Amino acid sequence: MANQEKRTTIGGQALIEGIMMRGPEAQSIAVRNQEGEIVLTTEKLKFIKDRYPVLGLPLIRGVVNFGGSMVAGVKALMYSASFYPEEDDLEPGKFELWMEKHIGSEKLESLIIYLAVAMGLGFSVLLFFLLPTFLVGLVKPIHDVYILRNLCEGIVKIVIFTAYMVLVSRMKDMKRVFSYHGAEHKTIKCYEMGLPLTVENVRPCTRKHPRCGTSFLFVVIFLSILVGSVIQVGNTLLRMLCHLALLIPVVAISYEINRLVGRHDNWFTKILTAPGLWFQNFTTNEPDDSMIECAIAALEAVIPEKEGADNW
Repeated sequence: MANQEKRTTIGGQALIEGIMMRGPEAQSIAVRNQEGEIVLTTEKLKFIKDRYPVLGLPLIRGVVNFGGSMVAGVKALMYSASFYPEEDDLEPGKFELWMEKHIGSEKLESLIIYLAVAMGLGFSVLLFFLLPTFLVGLVKPIHDVYILRNLCEGIVKIVIFTAYMVLVSRMKDMKRVFSYHGAEHKTIKCYEMGLPLTVENVRPCTRKHPRCGTSFLFVVIFLSILVGSVIQVGNTLLRMLCHLALLIPVVAISYEINRLVGRHDNWFTKILTAPGLWFQNFTTNEPDDSMIECAIAALEAVIPEKEGADNW
């Protein structure tokens, strides 16, 4: 018989043939290698807010945690990719050898991770925030009709975001990653329902979760549309700079909304999460049993010993 349903702070990320889980005390990565075995690694987490408590305050913590999650996610993704190297990657190139010699392998890895995070963030900002402003800015008649201009920018943002999700979901290489994403959500839901973590119990659970990164990104985009309505600037370049300046508070508020959704289940939070849950139709697929096994291994490794320590 299932225990009373709970809400956990544990979250995860789909990797290449694996899953990362982050709990309140530890992080784990479970990857199925080319021999079909699950390779599990765990590490204790150290939070910057423990050293600098001010970074854990509301609104500030959102930006800090978002940046930390991006770095951790890219690092985990690179780790999982190392189990499936491309044929051309088996032998390091001359430039890679030179970089390792002059910088060091650990510093080189850190450099690559931060560059990947910067490029990923830059691409997202360009595609979802700056491009819509630029495209709508080409329509001269509405330059000074700010309400209409903001509305058009918002529509273009949502159209681009939707098109991106649909196109990515159809990429062959991403289908298995999105299946692992589904396994992650199903396993967390099974745990929240108080059921034993077995493949049989996880399989029928929903693959959609309100605290998913897809939902968070949609909240960021939607909130940027609302906040963008205060921009009373006609010049397109200046509008783009204003949108950039507003991104930090938008991310901060979106994080607090995500926490609100994590703690409560009512009509208001259902409205907030509905669009994000719909978008998860594209970013999650039904997993097979081997993927669920990976998710279970990763989740079990981060459940704290003290019962309830991971509750919202």
